[in-house]
Amino acid sequence: MTEREENGSGQNDGRLRIALVTETYPPEVNGVAMTLGRMVEGLSRRGHQIQVVRPRQGATDQPPPNGIEHALVRGIPIPRYDSLKLGLPAGGTLKRLWTERRPDVVHIATEGPLGWSALESARRLDLPVSTDFHTNFHSYSNHYGLGWFEKPIGAYLRHFHNRAGCTLVPTEGMRRDLARQGFEGLAVVARGVDTALFNPARRSRELRAQWGAAPEDPVVIYAGRLAPEKNLPLVIQAFEAMVAAEPRARLVLVGDGPARSDLEASNKGYVFAGMRRGEDLAAHYASGDIFLFPSTTETYGNVTMEAMASGLAVVAYHYAAAEQHIRHGDNGLVARYGDAGEFVWQACGLAHDPERVRQLGARARETAERIDWEEVFSALEGALRHVIGSRGKVS
Repeated sequence: MTEREENGSGQNDGRLRIALVTETYPPEVNGVAMTLGRMVEGLSRRGHQIQVVRPRQGATDQPPPNGIEHALVRGIPIPRYDSLKLGLPAGGTLKRLWTERRPDVVHIATEGPLGWSALESARRLDLPVSTDFHTNFHSYSNHYGLGWFEKPIGAYLRHFHNRAGCTLVPTEGMRRDLARQGFEGLAVVARGVDTALFNPARRSRELRAQWGAAPEDPVVIYAGRLAPEKNLPLVIQAFEAMVAAEPRARLVLVGDGPARSDLEASNKGYVFAGMRRGEDLAAHYASGDIFLFPSTTETYGNVTMEAMASGLAVVAYHYAAAEQHIRHGDNGLVARYGDAGEFVWQACGLAHDPERVRQLGARARETAERIDWEEVFSALEGALRHVIGSRGKVS
């Protein structure tokens, strides 16, 4: 057996040993966790060895018995994100793990203390590094009364990612935006959507009846975190304008978060469905008609594609996933980024036009069906091989 085989690397036979470092991972429910879970599943199916390094989320947290290696490290709760933990620095652990079984590449998905210690450990061990840009943390600051913190966070993120051989982003628009901010080594790796799970066939008359909606009543859905950075007051504003045009309309908000209690207290007539997962979540999407997503802080916005796959007429801002996949007036509606008045106007146009809603939803589903996860996996695999081949080491 060669030293390379003993160390666990499979680069000689085309298979890679990949160390993935992340703060969040399934069964946690958020866009980053779901995306990473799908990526690991796809790479593993192609024969690559994956080691997931993540914080232990609780005393009962145990890796799933699916053959994926997990290294659990210490973490602390994240303010306003009760279900998640921030990974603490784990340089000593990572150096030991990666010395015993050397990965071909270290892929860092989150930029906290755990991610930083992974970056430093990779540098000391002369390992190629790639990173993901998943979350606009610097954009969040304005929504939490910390606008002054935006520039320091942005500077930290730029410094962090520029030390890697490559930073993966989900859209060409995000690549252009980050390049203007001084980020280097950017590569686009798109995301897919599970069209078997998110499917119009999951529409439920019974669920709609629970919401107080008759078969022909328009149901407006929002799905995602109930938090300040999601621009939820605009969901309420747009829906109230829609009700003025079509009084039978219903609003269902799917998700949880720090803004939920205030929203429920001030909006008694709306349905707050709470956190939903799997087929239950898919049924909530498919049982609606119109999807409103006015967030301005997304790097991608997986919920946009989940709604399109579910056959909903989507109204969103023209950026992130909506910019990449929605053709205005054909398979959805988009408003100029940040233009609240136009967003409301686009939503109102659907309130009393059920035929247009059905047409947009059908075309949205067709678009989602053309998104091939295997192409996404191939692009990710190619990006990682490029980093390895170019010896994309941190500096």
